[in-house]
Amino acid sequence: MELEDFESRVDPNEPALILNTETEAIIGCAFEVLNELGHGLLEKPYENSLVVEFGLRRIPWEQQRRYDILYKTVKVGEYVPDLIAFGGVVVDAKVIECITDHELGQMLNYLKITGNQVGLILNFRRARLEWKRVVNTSRGRLNRG
Repeated sequence: MELEDFESRVDPNEPALILNTETEAIIGCAFEVLNELGHGLLEKPYENSLVVEFGLRRIPWEQQRRYDILYKTVKVGEYVPDLIAFGGVVVDAKVIECITDHELGQMLNYLKITGNQVGLILNFRRARLEWKRVVNTSRGRLNRG
């Protein structure tokens, strides 16, 4: 997916502030985790540390919830997001070179599968946190399950 394709899927009339307070709180947790653990570990310690930080800040979360992936009504797999925070923000902890169109496209698919509108990609690779907020303006789910 090219960046132009990603941008064309975001409605310019859609308020950019969907779940903004919630995403800011999640990013604040990510900064705290990065400051505490440092950068460049594997992804799982960051995910688990976010869970601890969410708990300390009383942020509601689910970890490793399963979503069916259906093809023409037949279950063909599962999507298991790292975290769902505030009941509606898909949080994907990464340790990658940089967030690219590939990750943005993946997040759009994750949002469609889960039926959520907002996703956060958090990259803990470097000493400075890299993050991208993704908003899916389509209202339907890709799969029901």
